[in-house]
Amino acid sequence: MLAEGGDARIVCGSSGLNRYGCSSLPQPQVLAFGSSTASTISPAGFAAADALRDRLQFAGLTEAPSVTYERELNRMRRDLKSLCGLDKLSGLEIIFGASGTDLHLFASQLMVDTSVAAPLIVRVEAEETGRGVPDALAGRHFSDCSALGDAVIPNVPLDCGRPIEILEVKCRTARGDLRPVEAIDAEVAEYVLEAAAAGRRVLLTIVDVSKTGILAPSPTCVAALRERFPDRIEVLVDACQFRLAPSTLQAYLEHDFMVAITGSKFITGPTFCGALLVPEGPARRLRTRALPRALKSYSARADWPRKWSARSALNPVANFGLLLRWEAALTELRSFRQLPEAAITDFLVFFGQIVSAHLFLGQSFELLPAPRLDRSALALEQTWDHLPTIFSFLLVRRSASGKPSWLSREETRRVHELLREDLNGHPRFSSGPLASLRCQVGQPVPCGNRNGVPVSALRLCLSSRLIVDALASGGRGAKAVIADALAVLDKAALLSGLTLD
Repeated sequence: MLAEGGDARIVCGSSGLNRYGCSSLPQPQVLAFGSSTASTISPAGFAAADALRDRLQFAGLTEAPSVTYERELNRMRRDLKSLCGLDKLSGLEIIFGASGTDLHLFASQLMVDTSVAAPLIVRVEAEETGRGVPDALAGRHFSDCSALGDAVIPNVPLDCGRPIEILEVKCRTARGDLRPVEAIDAEVAEYVLEAAAAGRRVLLTIVDVSKTGILAPSPTCVAALRERFPDRIEVLVDACQFRLAPSTLQAYLEHDFMVAITGSKFITGPTFCGALLVPEGPARRLRTRALPRALKSYSARADWPRKWSARSALNPVANFGLLLRWEAALTELRSFRQLPEAAITDFLVFFGQIVSAHLFLGQSFELLPAPRLDRSALALEQTWDHLPTIFSFLLVRRSASGKPSWLSREETRRVHELLREDLNGHPRFSSGPLASLRCQVGQPVPCGNRNGVPVSALRLCLSSRLIVDALASGGRGAKAVIADALAVLDKAALLSGLTLD
């Protein structure tokens, strides 16, 4: 059931792993530092999901699955608000979806209004968000299987009746270096001003944070544009990594920004559990919008709040897989919220110093700069989320003279795969404790070129589960978590020096 109710990415193959290299069963022996991509369910999360499964089975003796499903989703709406400190935020609505990609599809379809000019959507490049996001925002199918199991044709438009224009903003140069935030903001402002002057509605997306830890465009730029054109612009914060403190999340919502989150990245719930948080202003403007019937392949009626017209296009079915995955994610979030913010901040500083030094000084790595996360436009005090939790790096080989050559994208992909394997007995790998480690890091992200060679970055990521392990009573402690992180990097360094088939 944990692998149901999502698209083809969630299906576990003959290896027992899905496309993200994650299992539907706990794997506590894996050193899990890949939360920027996805996480395997924890034993505690699995137990919580299994307890919910028992309750669902019992409820099925006396009521229809759709009734049980809606009741449990409403409970999760309350739990999610409470755990995020949003209980007192008036008018907040929550729409559930199988994945962050599905949430982008929902947001784009809510922007379509056949009575006015076609909308414009301004987004950050897909390499930093998700491969299917461009199709989803454009109102196209993004897989060959929808969340509710229907066969669909990728890249084919839904029956929305109105084309959607997408403009992409690059965060990196062709070499892979970060573009100045001022250049990104200027490009975004140019697109939005032109569309607003033409009387068009705009969905402006801001990613906080991206696959490699980028925040773009700046909240300062987005807030200024939204204030200038409150009737023209809706803002979608792509916070699908969910690397946000409660105060940051609340600030975005108080600025009338919609926020897309998932429980399967930083929070480490199982792959495919998303939620779109819609504050009172956008909810009032969008709840009367009709959706195309094609969205019934992606969303159940109960996924949407009761007052939304969108429900009429959807079927009263139950996506119990989504329900179980969120139950596991909420279990992880509940543990994380029990930690003092000051202790989280101290650990992130300590972890960041040691890991950054290891990557900077190591001969096998090029540490990619971590951009500054500036949310000062939201009038926030600094919380733990201004510190990096994603450490992106390229792999490097060096000649006897010390001259570097960067691993290609294919070589990096192969290292990423072999990190997950016990390599004792591998013909090109010496046996020992390091060889036997099974490690998980974030999937490779294309990051430009080095000396004409297209390269990709791997990502060592902290997660809520690792922070709980470092800080909570009964956890292994900060030194053990940091030692695991360095062991993962050491295995990656060793693999980078080999010629791998």
